[in-house]
Amino acid sequence: MSAPAPVIDIRQVAKVYGRGDAAVHALRGVDLAVDQGDFVAVMGSSGSGKSTLMNILGCLDTPSGGRYLLDGTDVGGLDEHQLSLVRNRRIGFVFQSFNLIPRTTALANVELPLAYAGVRARERRRRALAALALVGLGERTHHRPNELSGGQQQRVAVARALVTAPALLLADEPTGNLDSRSTEEVLDIIARLNATGRTIVLITHEDEVAERAKRVVRLVDGLVAEDRRQDGARRGTRRAAFRAVGA
Repeated sequence: MSAPAPVIDIRQVAKVYGRGDAAVHALRGVDLAVDQGDFVAVMGSSGSGKSTLMNILGCLDTPSGGRYLLDGTDVGGLDEHQLSLVRNRRIGFVFQSFNLIPRTTALANVELPLAYAGVRARERRRRALAALALVGLGERTHHRPNELSGGQQQRVAVARALVTAPALLLADEPTGNLDSRSTEEVLDIIARLNATGRTIVLITHEDEVAERAKRVVRLVDGLVAEDRRQDGARRGTRRAAFRAVGA
């Protein structure tokens, strides 16, 4: 029996902005495979290509060269409508700035991707309530974003990302706007989700955040400079140190 296809399989992916002397080579031929249930932190300094890679993985941008297979599907052959369906149903996004709708409740924010997908109201509510309970906000369903802390808002964003049961969870600097205690809470939730089999790719510039992942990929000048696995003991040690900072 053959092994299942990786959730992410990119081969010699390049991205060039501009032309001629003004061309910027953001990615220069990146190879990366992420299997089901993996937890990968992508790191790199400003200009390393990590944001460009994030946009390509999230089907928000297209590569200039190379191939990207998402859960076995070659996204290079999809039109914009098909890509929008992929973004809605197969990828969950968590952003640094939360991106919640200010005047709607946590429940309504989490229901939104399901509404776009045409899910009936009763089923939307059931799944959104379950997702909010999963991130520990079952008692905050009718609170608006301005009635929630930063950490709680990010947990709403995580619930929204999970509600469609996506193949991939992409988190772009998810703790960048949080204090140390809220950071730890959100990372604990992400780690628990990964422990249940969720595939996660997290973009970060913080070593303390990256050490929570199973694997660290570091980009330098548009190329993969490092790709290493981390053992549980190291992650546990870093986690304990991080708790001490946030105490």
